[in-house]
Amino acid sequence: MNKIGAGTLSTADREIVISRIFDAPRELVWEAMTKPEHVVNWWGPNGFSTTIEKMDFRVGGVWKHVMHGPDGADYPNKSVFTAIIEPERIEYSHGGGRKGDPAAQFDATWILESMGKQTKVTLHMLFATAQARDTVVKTYGAIEGGKQTLARLADYLAKF
Repeated sequence: MNKIGAGTLSTADREIVISRIFDAPRELVWEAMTKPEHVVNWWGPNGFSTTIEKMDFRVGGVWKHVMHGPDGADYPNKSVFTAIIEPERIEYSHGGGRKGDPAAQFDATWILESMGKQTKVTLHMLFATAQARDTVVKTYGAIEGGKQTLARLADYLAKF
């Protein structure tokens, strides 16, 4: 597993962490986050749609998808799953971006915590450098986009 920055003591300036509590049990949230037929219904910020080319959900499996922005721009993404602990944790290495823009490369961890009938999901992204993190925040609106993506998941789960 290729962990960006492994061994570094402080990583706060290279991280994005976003959390949300969902009114759904963890098993249902897990299913919505891991099955392509569900992911296409909520993945991406407001106004985006997603085409999944491949989602081989296993350690070493590849997830290739294209996010289609409301402005017509396409954002190809490729990730490789590096750890899966059902129904608690998913880790992957991500690479993607829009043609002509800087790549968005990071290691991601999704943590799903059971809270009875609710689930807390925490998305953690770790970048190689603070500059890489800041570029992705500025170029792609990663923090607001992550919050909007989780809001779309909450809306989807309410209809599930």
